Amino acid sequence: MSVTIELSYFNTFWAKRLASEQLPQVPANTEPVTTGLIAASDWYIEESRIRGGYNNTTVDFGVKAYIVEDTSNQSTRSNSLIYSGVFNSRTGVNQTNQFSVAEEIIRSVDPINGSIQRLYSEDTNLIIFQERKVNRALIDKDAIYSAEGQSLTTSANLVIGQIIPYVGEFGISRNPESFAVYGTRKYFTDVDRNAVLRLSNDGITEISNYGMSDFFRDQLSLVGDTGKAVGGYDIYNQNYTLSLQPTTSSSQTLSFDERVNGWTSFYGYTPGFIFSMQGQFYSTTTDQVFLHYQNPQQPNKFYGSSGGNSQLEIVINPEPIKMKNFNTLNYEGSSGWEVTSLSTESTGADTDDDGATWNSYIDTASRIYSYVEGAYQENGIQYYAGFNRKQNKYVASIKNATSPQINEVIYGNSLTGTKGYYLNVTLKTDTTTEPTGIKRIFSVGATYNLR
Repeated sequence: MSVTIELSYFNTFWAKRLASEQLPQVPANTEPVTTGLIAASDWYIEESRIRGGYNNTTVDFGVKAYIVEDTSNQSTRSNSLIYSGVFNSRTGVNQTNQFSVAEEIIRSVDPINGSIQRLYSEDTNLIIFQERKVNRALIDKDAIYSAEGQSLTTSANLVIGQIIPYVGEFGISRNPESFAVYGTRKYFTDVDRNAVLRLSNDGITEISNYGMSDFFRDQLSLVGDTGKAVGGYDIYNQNYTLSLQPTTSSSQTLSFDERVNGWTSFYGYTPGFIFSMQGQFYSTTTDQVFLHYQNPQQPNKFYGSSGGNSQLEIVINPEPIKMKNFNTLNYEGSSGWEVTSLSTESTGADTDDDGATWNSYIDTASRIYSYVEGAYQENGIQYYAGFNRKQNKYVASIKNATSPQINEVIYGNSLTGTKGYYLNVTLKTDTTTEPTGIKRIFSVGATYNLR
């Protein structure tokens, strides 16, 4: 069936078929149709001028399609990249919805390294995070190699040039939420390899090995495929903050500080998302956005909680291979710190030549009160049952608190100090000394005698 349309003016027309549909009536200028789709009358005529006159203002309908796909097939490529047309903000030209079928616009990475989980644009490079590999794609340039194997970057008409893998068998697993960036440093986790990583100018560094390898080995294995590893950069304190959230155990939120090259703090909150904006640090829960550090007097209050005391756990281990008797404990900082736990290492069970069994033994000490809480008077004289202030330090004696062991004559409070190779100390802020004030601590030490 064909239709002839008579035009009374000299415009250029574009006939665009919008849809094939059943029409209730057949137009008079077509042949009668009793069944099926109308093949000609459902074409619409769009003119390039506002009113159809010869000298009227023209209207641009945009770029017209010149290729028609007979069938639209969907293809999923987890290890491939595709790029669209450009967006020019100066001219208002937006071609991001155009994908040329006449050009090679698809680039793929090695599928053996898993799917692409995260993309990050840096300068003229595109960093590609796969499950088991990190790559760098050259944008609008390519690399050639000299006879000595040195790479030389050259300009090219390729949008996505050569894809170069970073040294190291690490990826981002299936946790793109762990990614954070500050300056040239990119932080992420590889749960499959029990590693927390930093990508910078010197390549990939395993920062989980900085004193925390055992911790991350255990915690990341718990995260597995079902948990989350939420990461973000705290621009206020300049820390990479990471929250490990397994589904089978409690979450652990901690931070990494580049200035000391180590993990500095644990936190008592579990965020859904972490980000920084305009010099402030934020995290989210299911129903709110929380601004951190808005009240310096309550540093441990998160998401409307009542807050809690700050706690510091350290190990004092001078001359590691020698047995010691720790006599006193001291610290530099603010008043208001107390020692809630003090103990040496476990000896483990043993049996002597006479058949007597020695149970696992840990030398412990009594609680050390803070400077204010331990103060008392007797006969008008001021005494301190805990820390006392001497020469800009807070000092306290270590009083043994262990139960008697086999062949021991003197034990418990009759002994001074604790015996062991090293000393585990837990310090905590009290609730009496300036409850709304800030309590700082700079160093912790102990005096000891070699046994």
